[in-house]
Amino acid sequence: MKSIPSVSERKEVLRKLLKNVIIHEEEILEALYKDFKKPKFEGILSETSYIISDLKNTIKNLDSWAKPKKVFPSLLNFPSSDYIYSEPYGRVLIISPWNYPFQLAMSPLIAAVAAGNKVTVKPSELTPYTSAIISKIIRETFEVNHVVAVTGDYTIAQDLLKNRWDYIFFTGSVAVGKIVAKAAAENLTPVTLELGGKNPCIVDETANLPLAAKRIIWGKILNAGQTCIAPDYILVHHGMKTKFVNFLIQEIENALGEDPETSEDYARIVNLKNWERQLSLIENQKILSGGESNKDGFYLAPTLLDEPSLNSLVMQDEIFGPILPIISYESKADIEKIISKYEKPLSLYLFSENNKFIQEVLDKYSFGGGCINDTVIHFANKRLPFGGVGSSGIGAYHGRLSFDTFSHKKSIVKKGNWMDIPLRYAPYKNKVSLIKRILNWL
Repeated sequence: MKSIPSVSERKEVLRKLLKNVIIHEEEILEALYKDFKKPKFEGILSETSYIISDLKNTIKNLDSWAKPKKVFPSLLNFPSSDYIYSEPYGRVLIISPWNYPFQLAMSPLIAAVAAGNKVTVKPSELTPYTSAIISKIIRETFEVNHVVAVTGDYTIAQDLLKNRWDYIFFTGSVAVGKIVAKAAAENLTPVTLELGGKNPCIVDETANLPLAAKRIIWGKILNAGQTCIAPDYILVHHGMKTKFVNFLIQEIENALGEDPETSEDYARIVNLKNWERQLSLIENQKILSGGESNKDGFYLAPTLLDEPSLNSLVMQDEIFGPILPIISYESKADIEKIISKYEKPLSLYLFSENNKFIQEVLDKYSFGGGCINDTVIHFANKRLPFGGVGSSGIGAYHGRLSFDTFSHKKSIVKKGNWMDIPLRYAPYKNKVSLIKRILNWL
């Protein structure tokens, strides 16, 4: 393979990847279940079908994405034609997380390959079965000098970060994101950091409470709450709280039955360390619903907490599990006081029929992305950029933007030779007033 594969070669290998993902789909779904009992429906929805769709969209549009873009030239450069060329960065490192282990390894990989890069992927050691099938698919699809998967624990990732890369793409926690950013800074390597935060979910007095409860619970129990854009805590108008809590409890039962542990539609916490952390978050808290746990299988029921202190452990960092604190508010000032206590979140959700209030929230708070009257679904639209702001991340991707993320945009001016305007050349005598008039006109 040439150092920079042609667009047709990239499409050919992406078609091969698509074929292999389809061939191995059942193995992927089985691996996800073995790693943390991810339901097959969720595996298809958020992992395999997402990647299949991503591949088809990339293959379909790659010719137009990679084509040099002609832009309007500057009159100062007349006569010229100006273009933006997309070129690969070169050697790319992708470090992917465990919560959506197939999707969040393969999606940036697809984009990096589409842009013409050579790629090293480090899948998570916490989901070994999925990491194994990722490695298998990569071996079957790519030449080893094009794309390679490197498995192992966090020390392998540390060793990889010691190398010099042309681009690093990391998805994971804020704490590890800082380590990645520091390592990248040593070589001034550009990065995309997809992190997280405490995502607020506001429910005001005009909200459709039954529907809000259904959509919030779906967004929270998806992947057992181990989703970076899951609602982290609810801010509900005090006048609606009691009624709303009852709707939430009912929706948990509607989704998972009276005993969620026996439901086939509910995943597990990924390992013992994370399970113990979740239990520590609900210690000494008033539990409205749930709280049941089982070390065998790392089960924790969807758990609603009543009015935890903002200084409590559960309100310090991103929960990343099936625990949902419920806090009442009386005024907009109460909302601001709570949200402003935290760094800019990856997502914000607002349930309201008050258009004025909706616009106030959108204008007032900075966050990566979000939904009005729903949760999580903004991730699904490939035409919307996905990424954080501030501590919740750097950069964004999805769809065309994924290709752009892994491409350096090279500016080219093609100057015509049939005319050469002498204004820019020395001597400059008697040209100052003329150049000022031209620049002011432009």
